[in-house]
Amino acid sequence: MPGKFLAITTMKHILLTNDDGYQAEGLRALAEELADFATVSIVAPSREQSGTAQSLTLRQPIVCNRIAEREWAIDGTPADCVIVALHKLLPEKPDLLISGINHGANLGENAYYSGTVGAAREGTLHNVPSLAVSLCAKKETVKFESSARVARAAAEIVLKEGLPDQVLLNVNVPEPWKGEVKFTRQSRKITRNQLSEGKDPRGRSYFWLFEQRIDRDVEPDTDYAAIFSGAVSITPLHLDATHTRSLNHLSHWAKAMAYGLRVPPIEGPKPPFD
Repeated sequence: MPGKFLAITTMKHILLTNDDGYQAEGLRALAEELADFATVSIVAPSREQSGTAQSLTLRQPIVCNRIAEREWAIDGTPADCVIVALHKLLPEKPDLLISGINHGANLGENAYYSGTVGAAREGTLHNVPSLAVSLCAKKETVKFESSARVARAAAEIVLKEGLPDQVLLNVNVPEPWKGEVKFTRQSRKITRNQLSEGKDPRGRSYFWLFEQRIDRDVEPDTDYAAIFSGAVSITPLHLDATHTRSLNHLSHWAKAMAYGLRVPPIEGPKPPFD
């Protein structure tokens, strides 16, 4: 109409992936929560890839299967999914990447092993603002509605405010959630690795790996502490893992190491006697 201006808003484009597989309930709940807010593309593993961290598939082809409009299942790791999505499948770079919703916590040292966090780290490497979202529940049957709403709230504020360079967010939601949100540090290890040994019918040994909680106080400003109190934990993680203090403190070792590694001079042939 003359004299009237219509505001046209373009929906943001969000890439979803995970390490539980493209059919996982957490991924589906997240896609449903975001459906009226953003254009959603899903590029996720064809099967569970828990514990694959940021590993890549290098010794076999990465097979890609189109499942539906803007949805693909990848025979590869979560990091593979991000790389294939960004370089081959998506017509444009997404505004945001969300990895999850993982069924299980990714707290403390588990952030290093997590395929969920690994995918978000891969997205950050490609300069895409990225979140990893996990529901801290061990029960087989869980509801993802609350964690999906948390993920949407985080997405909205990241799209509005942006993230610092090389920083991703590791978001963990307790079950049940009491409504509080805390920004936290990554906790130190409070579990020990355990191996349960058995024998197969052919007499070969096998092992099941699991974790056992150590009796150790949890530091109050950490991810574990927030979850134990019933609050959402959001931990900013940086790609640069360099410990600057140690870099400065240990740099004097360089000369000592170089001296110890010196190759003795090679003696040439001795001149003949006159």
